[in-house]
Amino acid sequence: MEGDTRVRAGGYALSLLSVPLNVHVLQALAEESRSLTDLRRVVGSPPQTTMRGHLRALSDIGVIKRRRQSQFPGALDFELGGPGRDLLRVADILQGWLAAAPDGPITLGGVGAKGAVKALVEGWSSTMVRALAARPLSLTDLNRLISEHNYPSLERRLGALRLAGLIEAAPGKTRGTPYTVTDWLRRAVGPLAGGARWERAYVVEETAPIGRIDIEASFLLAVPLLSLPPELSGACRLAVEIRSNGGEPGLAGVFVEIEEGRVRSCVCRLQGEATAWASGTPKSWMRAVDEGGIDQLEIGGDWDLAMAVLGGMNRALFRVTQRT
Repeated sequence: MEGDTRVRAGGYALSLLSVPLNVHVLQALAEESRSLTDLRRVVGSPPQTTMRGHLRALSDIGVIKRRRQSQFPGALDFELGGPGRDLLRVADILQGWLAAAPDGPITLGGVGAKGAVKALVEGWSSTMVRALAARPLSLTDLNRLISEHNYPSLERRLGALRLAGLIEAAPGKTRGTPYTVTDWLRRAVGPLAGGARWERAYVVEETAPIGRIDIEASFLLAVPLLSLPPELSGACRLAVEIRSNGGEPGLAGVFVEIEEGRVRSCVCRLQGEATAWASGTPKSWMRAVDEGGIDQLEIGGDWDLAMAVLGGMNRALFRVTQRT
């Protein structure tokens, strides 16, 4: 990423799945363990050095395991490790998202998926997605807000997001063309959350923790997708427990106003008189939104409203067919 190696929460897992060879290896080993020769043949016979390099990288993080054959001394079989089987679930979520691409379904493991996922990860990690989730912005606006990247770098990332269908031009009277997020980018919170959950389980030391920017961006993207019963109105506070770089506890989240089942506003503040609220750790939130398990969240106030919001996010973000 042009000298910037920082990848925000969820991005590391999705970057692994943006590599076609990694995906093909996971899919091949999901069926059965294989020898190196058989595995290489099944995934399209890439160059040996390329194959060995990818297998070594996946083995280093436990995604695959190497097992020496007893019949043939020196020969190896490869099989999925526990992290690999759980990464396949993230792949299922990512495939579900890719299938809903604006210009037609994209297949995970192909060139189209590589470009779309790379654009998503770079936009997410540069905080460009967080900025655009709040309101439409032009390239000039983004250059003013994001100091970590220079103008050409932001221009390239913005172009990649637009080409992938993750953002689109928005009507506006500001100088330059303002861009806004598409519903497809909003639904990318699903695979990003799945990726972050996998990272917290298996590669904590190698990946970025879930921070305030990730939480705010996720809510700003996901909440407008909610489809709620028309009889529901009120204000809902959604809070996530975080720790600062110094280790001090804090909260991050959004305040959502709902009128007759429609989201009227979603802002990054927690102050205000809420009629319903939900709070918990990042782990408990990911479980609630991903699996529907709410037992680890603290929920209060208007129970119907809080449950409708939580259930609505699950339906909007995780409409995928799970691997059996």
